[in-house]
Amino acid sequence: MLEAYVKKILNAKVYEAAIETPLEPARFLSRRMNNNILIKREDLQSVFSFKLRGAYNKMSTLSEEQRNKGVICASAGNHAQGLAEASRLMGVKAIIVMPKTTPDIKVANVRARGGKVVLHGDAFDDALEHARKIEAEKQLTFIHPYDDPDIIAGQGTVAREILHQHAGKPIDAIFIPVGGGGLMAGMAAYIKYLQPDIRVVAVEYEESACLAAAMKAGKRVTLSQVGIFADGIAVAQIGKETWKICKDHVDEVITVTSDEICAAVKDIFDDTRSITEPAGAVSVAGMKKYVEREKCSGQTLVTISSGANTNFDRLRYVAERAEVGEHREAILSVTIPERPGAFKKFVGIIGKRAITEFNYRYDNENEANIFVGIKISSNEERLQIVEALREADHPVLDLTDNEVAKSHVRHLVGGHAPGIPNERLYRFEFPERPGALAKFLNTLGGHWNISLFHYRNHGAAYGRVLAGIQVADEDLKLFRQKLDDLGYRYWNESDNPVYKVFLG
Repeated sequence: MLEAYVKKILNAKVYEAAIETPLEPARFLSRRMNNNILIKREDLQSVFSFKLRGAYNKMSTLSEEQRNKGVICASAGNHAQGLAEASRLMGVKAIIVMPKTTPDIKVANVRARGGKVVLHGDAFDDALEHARKIEAEKQLTFIHPYDDPDIIAGQGTVAREILHQHAGKPIDAIFIPVGGGGLMAGMAAYIKYLQPDIRVVAVEYEESACLAAAMKAGKRVTLSQVGIFADGIAVAQIGKETWKICKDHVDEVITVTSDEICAAVKDIFDDTRSITEPAGAVSVAGMKKYVEREKCSGQTLVTISSGANTNFDRLRYVAERAEVGEHREAILSVTIPERPGAFKKFVGIIGKRAITEFNYRYDNENEANIFVGIKISSNEERLQIVEALREADHPVLDLTDNEVAKSHVRHLVGGHAPGIPNERLYRFEFPERPGALAKFLNTLGGHWNISLFHYRNHGAAYGRVLAGIQVADEDLKLFRQKLDDLGYRYWNESDNPVYKVFLG
């Protein structure tokens, strides 16, 4: 199988559309990680991602009749832009079906390249189903985003370039982002056929880790839910064709958090002055996790900056979370006595460290609660601060990894509200489209009182919502049924310690 794919990669017709992107040293990151880190700059393609390679290669295999009828695809963004550009270059009509939640920048780029955009549904699966209907009605050729041998071969040219650009010098490991697996399969086939000693590491966002789930099960599985923060790799099931390669030729899968991805976006910016999308920084995040785990040094590690199609307003969220993902900010809840001199004593314990955030709320005549962000250099320093506060008899909650604290509490106006009967705290993801809030209120608001509501838009396809809802015990069964009917992802946060301290 590998030999056949290597031949397809060597014969792939990508350079009529794509460029050979540079393999650049990441000097700042290399110094920090004590390894030779290289970044393959696929964000420099004309469509700002590697997807142009596979799309153009597939288009080059179509018959004249197929080209005359036109092509269609379903995509949340990067494949859509790649296909639109490939179609423009070949003079072929293209219909691109995209979810309504697709970031505006991606929709605009597809239209700018001549693609006809059809917005349908809230998620990729909705768009895919609709695209298949149009395909049948108009007899178009469907161009799959990843699960096609010609797409896989086109993406595999990235590996061909890396081995050529670094010829004669050793590479210890290559870290590759995974969604449906097109890039992963193509690169793994080429690398393992020519240089099998190179470690091939797949990297996935923890909320869309379909390859990790398949590796664990020994077969393709479908995730019940998919987080779309890294929307470019938000796929529920690894491809059928890509799985044939990945299952035998991927050495390991590393999953990363959204905070770790945000930190990696900053790392890439520091070295290249380019701003990647979250999916584009996933392989850097995985590489950092690998180095931390293995304690390796002096190795040559290759990462892929796979895409830079991000909305400008998402940068606020990325910058905010990057410090936590890099272990450079500790978020703590500290209880201090409500008496003169208590603040001074608290500040003395913190010392000359930079305070990134400080919120104070009177609780009662005996004590006060402080929500504080502190600049730190490592996890060890965070633990030292917590221990010092506890030794000074200050109760401390370490909220550094608490999603409610990071996304909502630090932005809420007000504070502790005791005595609200039957209040239950839930966290939601709302699709960013008109009518989402109305649907929520129509489903829940008419039955139960909403006692707290906080919403943040950070430029993604989904907004984050925290809601307090008063539900009596006898209504719980109906309430849960209504939540399921709503169709939004949700988490019960009623037992979250930050709720009891700051919101309960």
